[in-house]
Amino acid sequence: MKATACVLYCLAILGVFPTSVSSQSAPQIELEPVATGLSSPVLATNAGDGSSRLFIVEQPGRIRVLQPGPAIPTVFLDISSRVVFGGEQGLLGLAFHPQFASNGRFFVDYTRRPDGATVIAEYHVSPGNRNIADPSETLLLLIAQPFANHNGGMLAFGRDGFLYIGMGDGGSANDPGNRAQDANQLLGKILRIDIDHPDRGRLYSSPPDNPFFGQINGRDEIFSLGLRNPWRFSFDEFTGDLYVGDVGQGAREEVDVVTRGGNYGWRVFEGTRCTNNDPSLCNPSAYIPPIAEYGHTGGRCSITGGYVYRGEKASLPFGSYVYADYCSGEIFLMQNGTSTVLMDTSLNISSFGEDQDREVYVVGLGGTVHRIVNPSATATPFVIRSAFIRRRATGEMLNPITIQKNGKRFEVVILEGASAPTPASQGAVVVVNGTALTTRYETTDLDTPIFVARLKKPMLRVAGPLVVQVVRQDGGRSNQLTLDIVDM
Repeated sequence: MKATACVLYCLAILGVFPTSVSSQSAPQIELEPVATGLSSPVLATNAGDGSSRLFIVEQPGRIRVLQPGPAIPTVFLDISSRVVFGGEQGLLGLAFHPQFASNGRFFVDYTRRPDGATVIAEYHVSPGNRNIADPSETLLLLIAQPFANHNGGMLAFGRDGFLYIGMGDGGSANDPGNRAQDANQLLGKILRIDIDHPDRGRLYSSPPDNPFFGQINGRDEIFSLGLRNPWRFSFDEFTGDLYVGDVGQGAREEVDVVTRGGNYGWRVFEGTRCTNNDPSLCNPSAYIPPIAEYGHTGGRCSITGGYVYRGEKASLPFGSYVYADYCSGEIFLMQNGTSTVLMDTSLNISSFGEDQDREVYVVGLGGTVHRIVNPSATATPFVIRSAFIRRRATGEMLNPITIQKNGKRFEVVILEGASAPTPASQGAVVVVNGTALTTRYETTDLDTPIFVARLKKPMLRVAGPLVVQVVRQDGGRSNQLTLDIVDM
């Protein structure tokens, strides 16, 4: 992340700016070991396929798969012969297609041999063994890198089904090519592409609502700009907000909520601090400020972005954001705009991760993956009595088995259990196949439907199960019910 050469992220000159991290109390958590003996792990994630497997990305060029329960990670994919590894280069990102369970597609981000260019490539799981990937590669996007550092590397699918890609500014220090502010270059940006609908001879297309699409000056793939080195980003499962940890130069680290067309200031601003790289441009109103930032005090030097907690075990406060500093080893928790030190560790935290239950993991570059657990946590489950699908146009209740794929204008209707309603139900959402839907709360009468959510078109495109759950504002979750969409 830093410009000097040492392991993955390097120490920088400590700044004198005050930190915004508070010393107020935070939940008491523990780190439960999940995997050890790894080679420079930089990400842990899940495939969203219901298998409860954890996939661990190793920077030299391997992806390992960890089965649920006590197990030793095995090799899922080894592309180390294609990867240039060292410093900030290597295999840096992994994202599974939203329909991975049925299509077996996944995507990686790495710096290639011999020139260090960033490769975004597609792979597939082996037809006969879901725990081993086919090593055949399909190149989607190639981006030249002028220097060896600031490669970004994070990949993730948004709720819109598009693939988001984090690109650093190309490296060196202070963005000497001013690439992050140049809309005609892909460096220093968050990119957003459609990998399901190729266009114009490419294996992907750019969504037409990208800010520089079409005749507008700039690259079609750009979603947002003005980033130095977005080292780990994630989407809030419920709101869809994109949280980015952007590494600073020598004074400030920042967390941004990134929106379409947003400009986050680098190299003009580092956090809310004018860098004087371009003094005439230091107009704060021209850029979007971070939602949190901290200075290089107490050994802090390089942010590692994390996740908004939406897990089922109440390990962290529901809706809080967890992130870390690579150099100090501190894990931070942000709630209502205020960050606290959640835990001070001896780890060089290269990444966080999520499993399919939205529980959060801590990845240590030294070779470890830990799960965040809270021994004092108490989940508050409740019961869905039944669920139906209703045709919005007529109000007719339909047997789920009769719903055809590509159906339109349907709603999921939930009847809650005897322990409800409660005041928390007012802010509940209905989650279908992991996607939170806008929920209408209709009544407090237990004999009639009280939760109604409109199904989204992508959920009705493919025959298969719809797993339905209700989640309250306090994090309490119901049981899960499965409805079926059929291809008739």
